[in-house]
Amino acid sequence: MTNPSTPPLSGAPLLEVQGLGIRFGGLHAVRDVTAQLQPGRITAIIGPNGAGKSTFFNLISGFYKPTSGRIIFRGEDITPLRTHLVVGRGIARTFQTTTIYQELSVLDNAMIGHRVRTRAGLLDALLRTGRERHDESESRAGAMRALERVGLAGQAALPAGALNQEGKKRVGIAMALASDPHLLLLDEPAAGMNPEETENLMGLIRQLVSGGLSIALVEHKMNLVMGLADDILVLHHGQKIAQGTPAQITRDPAVVEAYLGSHAHGGQMGQEQEQGGQPGTVQDAGVDHA
Repeated sequence: MTNPSTPPLSGAPLLEVQGLGIRFGGLHAVRDVTAQLQPGRITAIIGPNGAGKSTFFNLISGFYKPTSGRIIFRGEDITPLRTHLVVGRGIARTFQTTTIYQELSVLDNAMIGHRVRTRAGLLDALLRTGRERHDESESRAGAMRALERVGLAGQAALPAGALNQEGKKRVGIAMALASDPHLLLLDEPAAGMNPEETENLMGLIRQLVSGGLSIALVEHKMNLVMGLADDILVLHHGQKIAQGTPAQITRDPAVVEAYLGSHAHGGQMGQEQEQGGQPGTVQDAGVDHA
């Protein structure tokens, strides 16, 4: 299931990981993962709990430093860069738990996301220098552009905590968009949302990609994954076991074996079946509880 506006695969990947891995003590949380994310597409990262999905995001975004492998983004090796420099290169992310400042306005939250693009320092802020005033004006304008993209421009003055769950999710996405990324990482964006809110979120994600953004998402809801993803990367025990289109992934023998194995043993992957899943497919294995 591919978005009709999605460009075909061509040219250099937007992001490439080569033999990527990280160890915590003796545990390989991510191990020898080689994969590519293509520009202008939606890539879903799926797998059971403990598969290494969020750790994979933390490596790409600079929160963790890999113990092996490289991360190439837009042709540049960003492996050694700190988080703020990775954001500056054009990778932004959201988190499983909505990290917004409830007491601040929606606009102020979005402005925080734009600050990575500013140059003023602490002294500028204390003295209210011309550079600080210029940066604040730029941040306000950038934040409003982000709010317009997520449909919250009309709620800019409201306290973020006054919004419903969907609204708060959109604020979190606006904070990431305000940094003007090329690649947006969404970590379980639909967590805690009802079906109507999930559909609205899917519409927003499609809109962002049609506007030129590339998105990678970790998500447990397989109806969302299959309804959105152009490509799917499957992790299991920290290792890549498959990557391809949704049609390819649902019939991949390694994926089916891993997920049906979890189902047969009453694992989390098999707690609940997708409606309409065909026997012998990933959907039939209940992968939505990954």
